[in-house]
Amino acid sequence: MFRLKVQDYFSSAHYLRNYKGSCENLHGHNWKVELLVEGSQLNNLDILIDFKILKSILKETLDELDHKLLNEIPYFKNVNPSSERLAEYIFKKIKDKLSQYSNIKVKEVTVYETDKVSATYYE
Repeated sequence: MFRLKVQDYFSSAHYLRNYKGSCENLHGHNWKVELLVEGSQLNNLDILIDFKILKSILKETLDELDHKLLNEIPYFKNVNPSSERLAEYIFKKIKDKLSQYSNIKVKEVTVYETDKVSATYYE
């Protein structure tokens, strides 16, 4: 098996509904996101997928979130935009975008609120 990892950043605001503490207030983060994919079949160039393609798909997904209030995105109308749910949201978006590549599986997405805390989603 082969694993590839790419990362990118975006900035957004959110608040956690029904949370008792400072995170119930509107606040922002400069999020770091790591995408990990895997597969066993390399192509005719002996690569799993071009890093440029992976970086582009991640950037395209994060651009949808950049400088937005996450609570206003339809996915987060019924769930809190926590780091955990944000990792799940990004995972599912990227999984859909990579579905045309049958040799690649999204392994996990990790979202960092800060350098010291993160949440990971995988299936």
